[in-house]
Amino acid sequence: MATQQKKTRVGMISLGCAKNQVDGEMLMAALEENGFELSDDVGICDIAIINTCGFIESAKKESIEEILELCKLKEEGRIQKIVVTGCLAQRYQEEIRREIPEVDAVLGIGANGEIASYLKKMWEENTVVESFPPKTEMPLCGSRTLTTPSYYAYLKIAEGCSNGCSYCAIPKIRGPYRSRPMESILAEAKGLAENGCRELVIIAQDTSRYGLDLYGEPRLPQLLTELSHLENIRWIRLLYCYPDYITDELLTVIRDVKKVVPYIDLPLQHVSGKILKAMNRGGDRAALTEQIRHIREMVPGITLRTTLITGFPGETEEDFNELAEFVHEMKFERLGCFAYSQEEGTPAAALPDQLPQEVKEHREEVIMEDQMAIMLEKGEEMVGKTVEVLTEGFDRYAECYFGRTQADAPDVDGKVFFVAQRKKPHYGQFVHVKITECVDGDLYGELAR
Repeated sequence: MATQQKKTRVGMISLGCAKNQVDGEMLMAALEENGFELSDDVGICDIAIINTCGFIESAKKESIEEILELCKLKEEGRIQKIVVTGCLAQRYQEEIRREIPEVDAVLGIGANGEIASYLKKMWEENTVVESFPPKTEMPLCGSRTLTTPSYYAYLKIAEGCSNGCSYCAIPKIRGPYRSRPMESILAEAKGLAENGCRELVIIAQDTSRYGLDLYGEPRLPQLLTELSHLENIRWIRLLYCYPDYITDELLTVIRDVKKVVPYIDLPLQHVSGKILKAMNRGGDRAALTEQIRHIREMVPGITLRTTLITGFPGETEEDFNELAEFVHEMKFERLGCFAYSQEEGTPAAALPDQLPQEVKEHREEVIMEDQMAIMLEKGEEMVGKTVEVLTEGFDRYAECYFGRTQADAPDVDGKVFFVAQRKKPHYGQFVHVKITECVDGDLYGELAR
């Protein structure tokens, strides 16, 4: 009787944003479909894949550090081959190959559709993959091996970006904006729902632009309405909504369609008209203030998350103070702030009046200190209220459960910690929690009867 051939084991580390995570899930599914065995432990597999981020300097450093850690494991004989994929590989293929010769393959996103054939050739012939076509085309649809818990999943509705922000390298890395056909998205979402998914997190480089390239008009409101008809789905959440296409039609859907949670991630980046123009973005403080007022008026109780950049080239004290005043005035429920990263090959990198790193970081700290005070204030207002929570786990040290409310997206927002004296909730279960206190911005409570 012939012995069964041992499968080649592959493990993956995925870095960066949720969009890159979805790419990694598609890569793993493709490998499994082509006879590879997936390993949860990248340190004891035959082929270790690192799906990198190359968006800003800190992300690039993290990616390089992880690659070097894998090189140590290879030197120790614990893994045999190292493959670098993702944005860093797309952007710096030759540099990685030259500077880190221990890497056996550097495959950017243009190689995602042929990942299995590349790895088979590399493994069976014991060779180094010399190059891949310098293209940004990649599969927009396909099977996924989920790396999120079964009760929530990211749903990527488009790839690439055509906004042309002067600080951003994404269009060069991932190409122009390309919407997925609505039928394809709905079919994937139906499969996720049937496999236990309760929360869909909608992602793209710009979700509010969805459909413009395919249908001649934004179709996000229609997509959300169709997704809301899926059984088992309880929450539908929107991330990465640029302000340009936040229409009344979209806001009406968020307000009136029960499953669409009142939450918008709205990356504004700045409010100074001068800085926004240099960023190749529209608007100014007055326009954005009015837009946020209108959003909150249209959707009472909505949670608004935004991201900001401090220290963009030419940002004066006056520009920064305008931004800081705006943050204090708007009192966003959720906010992230990043010091500007000078990305080579972008128009902003060549602008005059680049600011020192310490100035950029100090301004970032000022914004976040004020935001923490705002979130503490909003947290205190929650004491005594009962909220719906999606149970996510149990903290053995604190001896309590934790989960998220409608106001909290996975990975980027906070959690609610709660005790359950009698009935113990299971992970993925929606429960009601009475908030009893707020400590350093975190909410604590007890399972409501």
